[in-house]
Amino acid sequence: MIFKNQKDQLVPFDREKEKTYPLLPLRDIVLFPYMVVPLFVGRAKSIKALEEALNKEKLVFLATQIKAKDDNPSEDDIHSVGTLGTVLQLLRLPDGGVKVLVEGKKRGVIQEFLPHPDFFQVYVREIEDATEITPEVEALMRRAHSTFENYVKLSKKVPPEMLVSVSTIDEPNRLTDTIAAHLTLKLEDKQKLLEIENGKERLEKLYSFMEGEIEILEIEKKIRNRVKKQMEKTQKEYYLSEQMRAIQKEMGDRDDMTTELKDLEEQIKKKKMSPEATDKVKKEFKKLKMMPPMSAEVTVVRNYIDWMLSLPWFEKTETKLNIDEATQILEEDHYGLKDPKERILEYLAVQGLVEKLKGPILCFVGPPGVGKTSLAKSIARATGRNFVRLSLGGVRDEAEIRGHRRTYIGALPGKILQGLKKAGSNNPVFLLDEVDKMSADFRGDPSAALLEVLDPEQNHAFNDHYVDVDYDLSEVMFITTANLVDPIIPALRDRMEIIRLPGYTEDEKLHIARLFLIPKQIKENGLTEKNITFTDNSILTIIRRFTREAGVRNLEREIASICRKVAKEVIRKGRESHFQITAQNISKYLGVYKFRYGKTEEKDEIGMTTGLAWTEAGGELLSIEAIVMPGKGNPPRLTGKLGDVMQESAHAAWTYIRSRGEHLGLDKDFFQNIDIHIHVPEGATPKDGPSAGVAMATSLASAVTKKPVRKDIAMTGEITLRGKVLPIGGLKEKLIAAHRGNVTCVIIPRDNEKDLKEIPPRVKKDLKIILTDHVDEVLRRALILDDPEKFLRDRFERTEEFFKTSAEKGGELVTH
Repeated sequence: MIFKNQKDQLVPFDREKEKTYPLLPLRDIVLFPYMVVPLFVGRAKSIKALEEALNKEKLVFLATQIKAKDDNPSEDDIHSVGTLGTVLQLLRLPDGGVKVLVEGKKRGVIQEFLPHPDFFQVYVREIEDATEITPEVEALMRRAHSTFENYVKLSKKVPPEMLVSVSTIDEPNRLTDTIAAHLTLKLEDKQKLLEIENGKERLEKLYSFMEGEIEILEIEKKIRNRVKKQMEKTQKEYYLSEQMRAIQKEMGDRDDMTTELKDLEEQIKKKKMSPEATDKVKKEFKKLKMMPPMSAEVTVVRNYIDWMLSLPWFEKTETKLNIDEATQILEEDHYGLKDPKERILEYLAVQGLVEKLKGPILCFVGPPGVGKTSLAKSIARATGRNFVRLSLGGVRDEAEIRGHRRTYIGALPGKILQGLKKAGSNNPVFLLDEVDKMSADFRGDPSAALLEVLDPEQNHAFNDHYVDVDYDLSEVMFITTANLVDPIIPALRDRMEIIRLPGYTEDEKLHIARLFLIPKQIKENGLTEKNITFTDNSILTIIRRFTREAGVRNLEREIASICRKVAKEVIRKGRESHFQITAQNISKYLGVYKFRYGKTEEKDEIGMTTGLAWTEAGGELLSIEAIVMPGKGNPPRLTGKLGDVMQESAHAAWTYIRSRGEHLGLDKDFFQNIDIHIHVPEGATPKDGPSAGVAMATSLASAVTKKPVRKDIAMTGEITLRGKVLPIGGLKEKLIAAHRGNVTCVIIPRDNEKDLKEIPPRVKKDLKIILTDHVDEVLRRALILDDPEKFLRDRFERTEEFFKTSAEKGGELVTH
């Protein structure tokens, strides 16, 4: 038969040289010849192999497993080269295992596995160890002796006595095996050494292994010496520190501070901060340790260190990036508010695609009660971030934002860092509420301090006066709220993304009351849905007759008032009693109506026009009255607490009507003999803005021509001296007010056509919206005329006649 050896060379199978032995697979150890080693054996197969060896000459073949973790190795999982050993002693243990002492005799190669039911039995070819001692081998042996001597000196694991026994060995193979048994080599390297059959090659390989190990040991020694020096320095510092403490203890100082300082030092070591902050805190702590306990500076330094340790430098919460879940949360908490919700979902989508996104600076602008603050809370919940709110109303000190310098008594960080400490993370949703209510005085301008906070290009290095190191705010999601944009300084406004939250429509208020307010108040007042129900008409009556607001705060208060009164009745009549709130019985709970429901005039009247106004509470119908009386042609008298812009608009309207006197069929000296009075009712309410110009012109034209104004029409638009109608703002709120007041037709500037897409579909469906760019068109639509078409035709005929006359006189005619 023919077999391959370890170098894949074909060798004949000789039955005389090959003998049968039980096999003991080894884990985590390679046995060399002349090596005595104790083994703990627990596997049943291995124990039976040892029992077989005791019965037959005490010889057993020991080979190392390829994978030490295999509890039940196969023939392929065992190295073929191993060591033939003699069992010197066997001791049975109480747990069923055995402890055996084995001595290696000769190296061998497994040639064949023989079938046996209880253990591995193998044919083994013994490897002859005869090596000729040449000068080269002699040199290698000497080198191995000296190298092993160096190894023993560096390594603490080999006893010095081994040098004596090794120095007496003059046979190369035995020298190799003896030294290899005491080297700290990897299992694979020891197995490679065992498998080399040539004695000279084995000696060379051993020498290279020893050189590598010595190099590693020298490096370890250097590291040990370095650590020892450091430890000696630390021990010296500790000794001096203890001496200093002992001296101070004798003087009666620092007894109570010792434990506290140790705890503080431990906190500083554990706290992860920016490198700049870490250096600063360590310097302050070193200063603190040197201070007498009764020094006034101790409290200042200690407070500073406590603040630095309490700030969330790197602590952050994981941002939720599930768009569907965020959408569901936003819809659960708020009805409507499409634009803000869409912007938040866009932010989450980009965050999911980009590893790091600079926090957006959103500014929610809208009247009180529309849900600006609560929307910010919902955003925090939807994104999985912590939420912190800072109210800026009435703040007039720059130090409130940026903090006080530590030279001042009672100095603290600014509200920004205080808020982050409260949040406990450096990526919260940070709400800066009422940003338009800040003001400036001799202590500085807080709006200017916010410029750094709200600038994504700068806030990664925000410097608070108290902390005096840079703090990264770039991951904070800042949200600001305001009722008006105008009071915000332009530089600050430019840093924010303005998202407008207009007032709710009646339909939206009805849905909000149904879905949110009524269930909330029923629960808070201890009622159940069986105790109280609201009809839709009753809710609309509360909205129209008891509240006048763009939001829903007063609506919630009125609903809460009804629930409290019903709760009182439930206690009297029993918990099973039921009350239905209708439009007819609502006065029983809320009393008389508080507001006149904004409606148009009941009949067509001369000099009475319905205008449209925007207020913080939403849109309103605005009645504009004009009356003509005998006089001397004085400028119009204006009443109704009108602002400067509105007064100028009234004068512009009057100038235009006077310029069109002939066109309106008036005598040339008509305006010389009259005076006119313009009044806007609800005189206690301040009014301003240019958008009532068209309505004023219509009232004036109606008053001088004695032509009534249609009662079902409302209008808005700024007027110029040439009669052009310019665009206005707040169109959505104004059209909602017109719809609420049962207006059927609204005249708006043509340039506002782009804003109609924001108008609720129901409002657009119920209103006839007329676009215009000139006052003459407005007058034709609004005044009740005998021949409206002739009224407009006269205008063009007279205009053409004017241009023709001008051309005849040498004037230049320019048409557009």
